[in-house]
Formats: sequence, C-alpha cells, structure tokens
Amino acid sequence: MRSSLPLALLLALAGAPALAQETAKEPEVGASDDPSAAETAPSKVPLEEIRRYVAVFNAVKEAYVEPVDDRKLMQSAIRGLLLDLDPHSIYFDKEDAQAYDEQTAGAYEGIGVDLLQQPDNTLLVVSPIDDTPAAKAGVKAGDVIVAIDGKPIEKTDGMEPLRGKPGSKVTLTLVREGTAKPFDVSLVRDVIRIASVRSRLLEPGYGYVRVSAFQTETAADFQKHVADLKAKGKLRGLVLDLRSNPGGLLLAAVQIADDLLEKGNIVSTRGRIVVSDSRFDATPGDLLDGAPVVVLVDAGSASASEVLAGALRDNQRARIVGSRTFGKGSVQTVLPLDNGDSVKLTTARYYTPSGKSIQARGIVPDVELHPESVDKQPEIIDYSEATLPGHLRGDDEGQEGYAAGEVLDGEKPIAAALTELKKQVASAAAKAPAARR
Repeated sequence: MRSSLPLALLLALAGAPALAQETAKEPEVGASDDPSAAETAPSKVPLEEIRRYVAVFNAVKEAYVEPVDDRKLMQSAIRGLLLDLDPHSIYFDKEDAQAYDEQTAGAYEGIGVDLLQQPDNTLLVVSPIDDTPAAKAGVKAGDVIVAIDGKPIEKTDGMEPLRGKPGSKVTLTLVREGTAKPFDVSLVRDVIRIASVRSRLLEPGYGYVRVSAFQTETAADFQKHVADLKAKGKLRGLVLDLRSNPGGLLLAAVQIADDLLEKGNIVSTRGRIVVSDSRFDATPGDLLDGAPVVVLVDAGSASASEVLAGALRDNQRARIVGSRTFGKGSVQTVLPLDNGDSVKLTTARYYTPSGKSIQARGIVPDVELHPESVDKQPEIIDYSEATLPGHLRGDDEGQEGYAAGEVLDGEKPIAAALTELKKQVASAAAKAPAARR
C-alpha cells in the first residue's frame, strides 16, 4: 500500500454555505497579532473585518447585560469561524478532544452513539453503536436529541452530559420523524468498549464479517476474524456488513480494502493545498484468495464505509447490496492546538477509483433492498448528507431521480446478501472451467 499523505486524516461523521470566492475589496493585512501589520503572510485577513470584530468584541465586553469571561467570548468567536463552513468542521475544547480520541481508540464512558451537532445545537443520531446502551434502548439513526435529563440542548454543554460514570442514568428526549410528539428514553451509562469487528459463519463455506466503525485496531481485528473463519473450512465467499457504520479512521478502511485487493487504486483525496492530496493503492495479497465478496450497506453507511465499498466495487472485487449510502465524501484533519483543544477541519474531498466523488450523492447499490415492513421501518425522511445545512455541494447533486437511502435493520438484509453471494459463487464456478479450456 502506497501513500503520499503526510497528515493523519480522519473521516468522521454533526451554517450556511461558505463563500465560493473572495468578494471583499477592502485593504488586506497579513495574519498577525497586530491588525496594522503589513501584507507579508501568505494568508491575508481584510483589515476592515478585523476592526469590525474588535468593535463587536468590545461592545459585548462593555455593554452586555451580564459580565462575559474573556476566554468564553474568544472561544465563541473561534467556534464561529467554523460554524458556517460545513457540518463536519468543528472546534473541540480539551474535554471534547479527549472524548473524540477515546472514541476513535475504541473505549470511553457514555451511551454509545455517533452524533452530529446541528446548527440549532440539537444532536442528530448518525447511528447507535452495536451492543451499547443506546442501541439496546432503541435509539435509531435519524433520531434527534432535543433535551438531556429534561434540559433543552441549548442549555446544556453540548454532548458532554451524555458522558458519565458507568451505572449512572441519563434520560434523552428524542424527536423521530413519523412520531407525533417528542418522547423520553432512559439509559444507563456504561464503559463503551467498541468491538468494531464481529464474525460468524452463515452457512458452511460462507462467512460474515460485521464492521461497525473504523478504529485504530479495526484492520488488525478484521484480519483475525477472517483467519478464524478460514480455520473452520475453506471460504467460498464473504458478506461484509457495513450497515449504519458512520466511518472513523480512513487508514483502517484503506487497510481492509488492501486486504481484499491484489492491485488497483483504493481512494484518492484532493484539497486546496498539496498536503491534502493523496493516493492509496493496493499491494499484492488477497486474504480471501479471490473468493467473491458482497458488501451490505444502508443510509447509515458513511464516510470511511463508503471509501471501502467504493474501492471494492470499482475494482470489480465486490457487489454492493442494500440501500443508498449517506453520501459523506469529505476528509477531516484533526489539528491539535497548544492548549489541548483541537480543530477538526474539512481539508479535502475523496474520490473512488473510478474518479467519482460521492459527496451528497452516496453509493447506489447493485442490488437494492428495502426495510422489512412499513411498521418496522425507522421513520426517516431523506436521511443523508445532502439534507445537512451547509453541506459541501456534490458534483452530481440535484440530478433527477435522486432518492435518499433507507436504514436496514435486522437479519433479512443479511439473508438477501447471502443469496446474492451464492449467485456470485455459482457464476465464478461456471467461469472457471471455461477459463481452463
């Protein structure tokens, strides 16, 4: 696997759109502590905008009805720099940064849910994590948390109240499309040790691997689970389940793609600066020795999940079964600051081996599935990147015929994926004798 990426890139799964070009004509100054500095830095800030900011800062300090702490005011100003960019560019204070790192590493104390903070500060559930308090309590992708322990979100400290000592209780007030009124769900916090990979045999010779998130150890765990399945007998094919996988570490998804490919491009990223441009290619060695693969996806499959699915399909290594994916085709870089805070900034878009961007479009499956029944379907209307306020516009966004995907729960989608896998195995077996003639 080759890479020219010098920064640790994270795909993470939550404003008005940012300006597409500079329109200000006033004098510009170099980025400096001194607003009157000369234009010496590559990045320049309009002098009039600096003066306007200072005027507003002073007005708040002097005239606001209650005293405002300088640090709090500056923190709010910094957050405001990112607010109108896109939904995935976020400022983390030290506690949030630590929580983010813990979740990526795979262990933290909380309820086990991947969230996206919306412009009104409510929390959109991207997906509950398998076998955690949130999943067991019935929290669903697309739910919106509007209050925690009876306090409206705008009066709480963001996501922080969801964390707490194992065994402590927390009550969420949820809004769900199709449900007339907000309703409460009570949960007991726990240590969330995310087993991001699980596996089993669906039938003799047919393996199943579930990847629920991409973390530091996910690729190594994937290799171990495949080895365990192969130890039970020759694998004729594999179902790779990425449903409601919100993403995570890009490198983990790239490594799994490399494990299943002999050659070919996996993904490329392109940004405004050279260090944001990268290319990942497969190296020889296929863990399954060419056995067919079916990838199972749905509307909750986002970011790194879409990288993996796109790489396997574009290289004709797998068939995609399920529903249209979320459509998050952007790359975030986490930039640590000297005070322990961090900035998660969108720095590039990623492109599948065919050169396509799935931003605000998603991956359309080869075989489309729908929820078992209307009664069991999560009531989600147009649950996708394309509906997030301030999202980056996709290359193919707005095309006729677009329809958001659906969340596919339960065992029936797995059975459908197995049926498709058997077709691929039979097709490969039929081609083999012809190839030997």
